[in-house]
Amino acid sequence: MGHGIIFWIIVGLIAGFLTGKIMKGSGYGALMDIIVGIIGAIIGGFIMSHLFGAGGGGLIYSILVAVFGAVIFTFLLRLISGKR
Repeated sequence: MGHGIIFWIIVGLIAGFLTGKIMKGSGYGALMDIIVGIIGAIIGGFIMSHLFGAGGGGLIYSILVAVFGAVIFTFLLRLISGKR
């Protein structure tokens, strides 16, 4: 069980960091990057499985799906908060 949590933290950190670069934001810091990345993984996983029928994959697939979801999540956060 401990390895699963570490996997999600690593994926979340990488996805959050990459999302910060893609979205040209000032960044939220390492902890918020992890949180944004994990939320992005949940959003991206839901979209990929329900709309496209795509199942799970390895580390690279997980990171790409998490980045996809985190970009959507960050876009929506900025839309709601009015920040650019």
